Amino acid sequence: MATPDHLPSGGQPADRRPRRAKARKGKVVALVATGALVAGAAIAVPFVLNAQQPGAPSGAVVPSPAPKFTKQPGLSYYKQPGPQASATRPVAPLTVNISDAELGTSIDEGAVGLSLEATDLADPGLSSANADLVATLKGLGKPLLRFGGNAVDRRFFWTSSGEAMPADRQGDKAHPARTVTPQDLERVKTLVDAIDGTVNLTVDLGHYDPARAADMSRHAARIFGKRLVGLTIGNEPNGYPNNGLRPGTWGIPDYLNELKAYAEAINPAAPGVPIIGPGTYSEAWWKAFAANPLPQQRIVSFHYYPLSSCSGSEPGDEPTMANLMSDYMHPRVRDYDRRAMQPATAAGLPTWLTETGPSACPGTNPTTKNHASALWYSEFAMNGLQQGIKRLGFHSSLITCVGGPPLSPICSGGTYLQPDGAIEENPSYFGLAMVSDVGTGRFLKLEQSGGGLSYAYAVKGGDGSTSVYIANKNDPQKDGQVTVTLSLPGKPKAGTMTQMAGPGYTAAGATVIDGRKALPVAGSKRPMVMDFVQGSSVQKFPLTSGTITVLHFTY
Repeated sequence: MATPDHLPSGGQPADRRPRRAKARKGKVVALVATGALVAGAAIAVPFVLNAQQPGAPSGAVVPSPAPKFTKQPGLSYYKQPGPQASATRPVAPLTVNISDAELGTSIDEGAVGLSLEATDLADPGLSSANADLVATLKGLGKPLLRFGGNAVDRRFFWTSSGEAMPADRQGDKAHPARTVTPQDLERVKTLVDAIDGTVNLTVDLGHYDPARAADMSRHAARIFGKRLVGLTIGNEPNGYPNNGLRPGTWGIPDYLNELKAYAEAINPAAPGVPIIGPGTYSEAWWKAFAANPLPQQRIVSFHYYPLSSCSGSEPGDEPTMANLMSDYMHPRVRDYDRRAMQPATAAGLPTWLTETGPSACPGTNPTTKNHASALWYSEFAMNGLQQGIKRLGFHSSLITCVGGPPLSPICSGGTYLQPDGAIEENPSYFGLAMVSDVGTGRFLKLEQSGGGLSYAYAVKGGDGSTSVYIANKNDPQKDGQVTVTLSLPGKPKAGTMTQMAGPGYTAAGATVIDGRKALPVAGSKRPMVMDFVQGSSVQKFPLTSGTITVLHFTY
């Protein structure tokens, strides 16, 4: 870890890291002087897709003729923030040709969720009575709440019989050691029910005790029922020899022996509940877990923080703005995700990225609490989901925003370590909310060219609609608008739009959706895509830099 109990539990020393709004309940903030959403006519949501142009060579992206736009009376069209006066650097036009062929991957319910520390289970704020938290979590769309992190093997103690916490559970003022009981799980269940979400719990492996883990699993299965989608045994066990939880000679064979003992104890206590693991940042451990049979279903999990060279010893891995917004970030994430999935795919198992974020380095850095982080979180999630990762958990904290972990998508209001019950959303939260807005469906094949730091994704909904997601990660303070030519496989009757925007990479607290610091406008009230031409398979429109745009087309 970067620091023992700092937010990311994946913050490993450089030589062990992988290489290369809800409506705010009266607190809505307008986007000043950038242009806001125009109130729209009722429009339908999602749609079907476009084939490669006839005569085009394989793999080519062929520009299509621009449709003629005529404003239709009675319809509203989206008004996005225009480019800043300083945004004079031209960006090559973006051409996106979408096919009706499916990639074989999908976005499912609960694809994007949050990762929390196991000790957060004892936090009384995790309850359906916390209306602010309920509203925030609903903005992520039936999310998975994963409880694990550094805390589970160091300062977490489970008991169902009122035992006193052992003296070896050590914490500090900001990260106290906590006892968790069945009553805590009952309370958390009310929250999970309220958001229609799911839970992944982690049991303590650092203090070897299969019987205690089985007891926790038994109560969790009884209390959460089908909402308990998996149990993880330990957090990042590959790091145990380095943090004192195991001797230096302890390794994969020892882990597999202990894993087997835990799984065999848990299986009769929580029948049918999958074991998720190994939850590490080491490829050898993914392969070992995937190849190791257990009594119950298995799900392969990994952790990934790409920019965690905290000392700067590896310049490409340092948490700088240049690295965060580099044109290398997208292929880097794609290729790493694919490597992580290989052992699971070979074994016929799903892959989850249960703990992630841009960096595991402690404290504020250029990857935290700004608009660039919102762009990064959002496109990072879409990139992983398109590769086939089924669930992503972005590491988070309910510690106060003041003095709390700056990488968390959410945090609590109030003075340091004295939360006032309110939940605040950092820019990264709004980026994840845009992923949730895409909805569920199957990824479609597409070809794209141009656009600078722009990345497009297309998803076919169960009703035949299509959602098109475009991340324009170009610098809003330097780069002009991108002209998009979008070729679809059908002729849409309607195409609506929602957009996340911000004035600059470093802008803090200025990320908005549809001109407000809130979740996207309801689908029935969304305006048409700018310059939308009804019945045309080709749509052409500009996109301001520094935006995430989701388009829903129906046929």
